[in-house]
Order: sequence, then C-alpha cells, then structure tokens
Amino acid sequence: MKFLNMLAGILVIVGALNWGLWGFFQFDAVAWIASGNTTMFARLLYSLVGLAGVWSLGKLKCICGCCGCGCKK
Repeated sequence: MKFLNMLAGILVIVGALNWGLWGFFQFDAVAWIASGNTTMFARLLYSLVGLAGVWSLGKLKCICGCCGCGCKK
C-alpha cells in the first residue's frame, strides 16, 4: 500500500508539472516524451496520472485529519 501511495504521489506531481508547463509555455512534456499526445504510450501515461489523482483524492480525508477517521497518516 505504501508503494501505491508513493507511486500515486509521484504521478500526481508529474501531472501537476505537465499542467504547469502547458499553462506557462504551452509545452506538453508527456506528449514530448511519448512522441505525440495520441500515441498509446501517451494515453497510458495520461491514464496513469488520472488514476493517481483519483487514488490521491481518496486518500485526502486521511491526509487532512479533519474527519477523525483514525486512518494512518
């Protein structure tokens, strides 16, 4: 489980950096790495980043500690 949390965190950071690069410079790093944004590899990377976001969203209540659910931080 710790591995999945770490992997999701890394992918969320990659996604955030990619969005930042796009916002500031209109440069899509994932498309550059994958030789286009419609290749199967690019779609896989985009999908993994999206799944990591969903995974991290599910962990958000445990991170904030505001609900008192008692989950491990």
